[in-house]
Amino acid sequence: MTAGASAGVESTAPVSADGPVSAGQGSGSQVRRRRRLSPGKRLPAAPLVGPALVIALWAAASAAGRLDPAAIPAPWTVLKTGVRLWTEGTLPADILTSVRRAASGFAIGLAGGILLALAAGLSRVGEALIDGTVQLNRAIPALGLIPLFILWLGIGETFKIAIIAIVVYIPIYLNTHAALSGIDSRFVELAEVQGLSRFQFVRQIVVPGALPGFFVGLRLGVTGSWLGLVVLEQINATSGLGYLMFQAQNYGQSDVILVGLVIYGIFGLVSDSAVRLIERRVLSWRRTLSN
Repeated sequence: MTAGASAGVESTAPVSADGPVSAGQGSGSQVRRRRRLSPGKRLPAAPLVGPALVIALWAAASAAGRLDPAAIPAPWTVLKTGVRLWTEGTLPADILTSVRRAASGFAIGLAGGILLALAAGLSRVGEALIDGTVQLNRAIPALGLIPLFILWLGIGETFKIAIIAIVVYIPIYLNTHAALSGIDSRFVELAEVQGLSRFQFVRQIVVPGALPGFFVGLRLGVTGSWLGLVVLEQINATSGLGYLMFQAQNYGQSDVILVGLVIYGIFGLVSDSAVRLIERRVLSWRRTLSN
């Protein structure tokens, strides 16, 4: 080998502060310097960290006198009010009424969203008939339909459940339909080559492909059922958490209003966490950042 070639080889060898480094050592140092881009392991009780921090800041500001007790009572005042309402029997009845309304509307909206998404996602005729109508319904605020639904269904429980069902079915339909439309067409061609029946195609291709989008819509639907309930229970209602808060507003009882808001928040957090737990179990076969 000539001197020029030897010099070229020496110039490509890695050099450290202590002198030349062999090729094996250089690759090892590159591996050691590789950055970790993943979020890492899940923190225990991660969904509770944020709410706990908010409560801690709320308590600290109340103890320091930074908050007006008449406008924002301290956490311990809200807790005492909640205990009093519970022992008096007012709170359990209102909670039961609210849960019944939210569950009824959610069940109807869930069934409607799934059926419409399947009909629109698996058939061009169904898509032509359904998708445009749902998009039009989505553009109209669901709470803006309240006066019309009162005229149609009266001022009882029926119109409240119907509005909650509309609030729920729209995100479930949109996300499930988008997931169905996003299934790779090569899987459809493979199913045709394999001679799968319609039922086998739906069970083996459609359902696994649509589940991630469905769970996103389900989480939005669960939250939407509680958001709609807050407003609906203040319209010609005689029971429920929203009615309790509306009555407290008339008497300037901010602690009672905060009790209702805290319970709504707890219900929303618990229901969302339950859906996420089910999602992780059902979609455990996926390797994603969340699991």
